[in-house]
Parts: sequence; structure tokens; C-alpha cells
Amino acid sequence: MATESLILLGIGIYVALMLGIGFYASRGAHSLTDFIVAGRNIPLWICSASIFATWFGTGIMMGAATSGYDRDMLLMVGEPFGSALALFLSGLFFARLYRRSRRLTWIEFFEARFGGFAGILGAVADMAASIIWLGGILFTFGVLLEALTGLPMSVGVFGGLTVIVIYTMAGGMWAVALTDFVQTLILVFGLFILLYAVLEDVGGWAAITAQLPEHSMRLIPLVHTPGNWIDWIHVWMTLGVAAIASTPVIQRALSAKSEAVAQNSFYIATLLYLGIGVIPIALGLIASITIPNLEDPNAVLTVLAVEHLHPILVVVFVGAILSSIMSTSDSVLLGVASVVSTNLLPLVKKNADATLRLRVARLTIPVAGLLATYVAFSASRVVEVLIDAAAPLLAGIIVPFILCFWWEKANRSGALAGMAGGLAGWSIAGTLDSSIPPDMVGFLVSLVSMVVVTLSTQKVDPPRPLTDCDGNTIALEQRLGIRL
Repeated sequence: MATESLILLGIGIYVALMLGIGFYASRGAHSLTDFIVAGRNIPLWICSASIFATWFGTGIMMGAATSGYDRDMLLMVGEPFGSALALFLSGLFFARLYRRSRRLTWIEFFEARFGGFAGILGAVADMAASIIWLGGILFTFGVLLEALTGLPMSVGVFGGLTVIVIYTMAGGMWAVALTDFVQTLILVFGLFILLYAVLEDVGGWAAITAQLPEHSMRLIPLVHTPGNWIDWIHVWMTLGVAAIASTPVIQRALSAKSEAVAQNSFYIATLLYLGIGVIPIALGLIASITIPNLEDPNAVLTVLAVEHLHPILVVVFVGAILSSIMSTSDSVLLGVASVVSTNLLPLVKKNADATLRLRVARLTIPVAGLLATYVAFSASRVVEVLIDAAAPLLAGIIVPFILCFWWEKANRSGALAGMAGGLAGWSIAGTLDSSIPPDMVGFLVSLVSMVVVTLSTQKVDPPRPLTDCDGNTIALEQRLGIRL
């Protein structure tokens, strides 16, 4: 059987497995809480794998390999190191408070402390980031299928989207978490197979490093100019800090069985992310020596797989790439559905019952997927799409987000000033020829605006406490993730 036919057969089996898991999980998705946060009952082993699989998507699997191939230091810093930082900080500073609140989305924290309008701004920025992120993922799926089978990119984009939409609509968080666990196993196995085969064929890692140009693996700027250091800080801020306010990952903490499970799942996922995350970069660096002048660097992993693996193992590796794509896509879709059904639906219909909210959550999934296809067909490089996706979060959301949890004086006036100022600064800087990235300008404006306005409006706008889903003030003791 030809390799292309084997790949299509393998994809068919993989898709059937994911759909089967999704429909199996659907038996437990009877309420909105079941659908969005799996009844807050996910154990450590599934929660850890789900966080890892959600984060270990196209940016690290395909994008980091492309960065390695291009020897792009900035993007190699972002993946895996910047994203791993976001996971670690989430476990250390936020996971316990997330789970303690028993809420469904992080937007609800904004609504409780800063009012409904702040919640709307947060929801819009979150959905914009999520849809751009999903577009990058779908782009990767199209590139993958086109490189391996010759089928048009549009087939991969719409075909992959259809499968993900079906099983996410069916089972919600349980379907996403269970498929994430299976996808993690396939992903790790496939990556190790490819790394072993490639190193065996090229004579080991030492043979490659001897041919790499000096400074190919540097993690700080080679030329110490202000512009280079600003770009370096920008990558860390975007993927290591702004990404903390990412709904798909926050939902894992909200779904965890306990505060300890939420916290420790982030730490386990961080270690997995760093350990596995360097493999795509290494493969990209190897390919830069063994396959120079590759026409499409986005397809570097698939080219390596076809050249170095037996056709049966190529199918296994394709399953690994599909796992990285689907494990992030389903989480993004579920995150958008959660925000729409929990935070935006009440603006249209107050006191919507649980049945309507669950129906809206399910129907939002295909709509969000279709919006993301526009991004997919306009993308060119995966990691750059991820950085673009985080821009509204860095510019206008991350400062109020962090201070919402960690500054008792934070109030509605300050948060609104921070969000409005940050987004305005981002937009204005984007029209100017600034040496500082526009979203970093927005971040700085957001920070100054929120601090100044908060301190000057304490009497006229007293701060509200951080509350749980029942409106009770959350205890702030032992909120740091330093207890096992």
C-alpha cells in the first residue's frame, strides 16, 4: 500500500477513535457544569495530561520545528521556554484560587470584582485571542495533510475542524480531557520515534552540532541592541505572561478534583512541556543541516518523517501531529463556548435556564470554528500566529487579570482604565512606526493607567472582594502553590 494511502487509513482510524471517545464521554455531559468543567471531578493524571496536551499544540509541535529550521532564536525562546513559564506561573500564583472559586470561566472573576462591562471587554478579548489561536492550529492541519497526501489545504482545514467540532459538541470537557490523555500518549510516542530514527540516520547529535553555525542555539540576543532586547522581552511577555489568561488552560484548573490537583497538574505539565518541547527544535535544527533550502519550512517535521521512518511509523507520527493539533483545538473551542454561554448569553437573555445555556454552548462551537478558518487561510507561520493571538491579552487584559487576584485595592475604575488604556495604546501604536511592539506599548499604558486610576478612586469606588460562585468572599490564605 502506498504511503499516502496508509496515512489516510491511519487518519481514518485516529478520527474514529477520537469520535468514539467523544461520544462515550457525552454520557456524562448532562448539565452546563458537566459540559464546561466536567463536574469539577478530573483527577491528577488526566488533568496533567490535558494541560500538557492543550498547551503542546501547533506552536510547539510544528512551529518550534520551523523555528529550529530557520534558527530563529526569538521564536525558539517562545516555544517551549516562554509557554512553559506560563504554566509554571499559573500553578504557583493562580491554580488554587481558580479551583477555590468553583466558577466556570475567568471572566466571572472580572465581573465580580470589576463589574459587567469589564467582563464584556475581557470576554471579547479572550474570544478574539482564541479564534486567532484556533486559526493557526487549523492552518497547521491543512499544511500537514497537503504535505503528506497532496490533498488541498482546504480539505485538511475543514475536515479537521469537522471532527473536532463533533466530539467537542458531544462530550464537552470530559470528551476533551479524555481525548487529550490519549493524544498525549500518541504525541510523545511519535516524537520519540522520529527523534530516534533521525539521530540514528545522521550519526547522532554530535554530528549535527559540529555542522551548526556558532550561536545557533543561543537563547539571548547575539547583538546587544535595545531593539533586540525589546523583541526578546516581548516574546517572554507574550507567551510567558499574557498567556496566563488563556481560557483553555484555566478551565483545567476549574475542572480539577481539588486545589492540590489543580496546582500539581500545572507543575507536572510544565516539566513535560520542557522535556518534550525541545524535541521539535532539535529536529528542526537537524533538518537545517540535512535538508537545506526546504521549500516550506512549516512542513519540516512531515518531510523528516517521510525520509527517515518506515511508512507504518510515518502513520504513527502523523497521529502524533494530529494529537497536538486536536488537543489544542478542542480546548479552544470549548473555551469560547464557555465564555459565550456563561458571560455573554445573559446580555441577550437574562436568567437563561440551564437547558438554554447548554444548547448555546454546544452551538457556539461550530460557529467559532468557522470564524477561525478565515485566520487559517491567511496564516503563514504558526508561532507568529500564536504571538498575534496573545496580543490583545498582553495589551489590555493581563494587567487587570493579575491585579484582580493579587491586589486587594484593585477596583472597577482602575480595571476599566487599564483595559481601555491598554487596548487604545495597542491600537494607536499599531498605526505608528514604533520600535516597541504595539502590544507592549499597550501593556505599559494598561499598567500605569490601572495603578494611577485605582489609587485615585479608592474612596468613590471602593474595591470589591474576590468571590466564589455563591458570592462568598474567597479565603486568600495558602493561595500560593507551594503545598503539595
